Amino acid sequence: MPEICRFLGIIIRMYFDDHAPPHFHAYYQNFKATFSIKTGQMIDGRFPSKQATFVTAWTLLHQKELMDNWKALIAGKDAHKIDPLR
Repeated sequence: MPEICRFLGIIIRMYFDDHAPPHFHAYYQNFKATFSIKTGQMIDGRFPSKQATFVTAWTLLHQKELMDNWKALIAGKDAHKIDPLR
């Protein structure tokens, strides 16, 4: 599961063999959640509100890159790193 970004203590990863809809996994301390690439909203798991807001903002800034990574991984190719939230 490639790590595609890390910011503010949050780790963003995508799985090679994941299922639709397009999404990624976020980790922060003992929390983990799944976020939609399309909406940036948490769709599963538990995450602190403040960090979830950061993840949503980051997602909306990088939707195209996230979708490109999603398509690449589904096709068996490598994902690329994405710039962190600044």
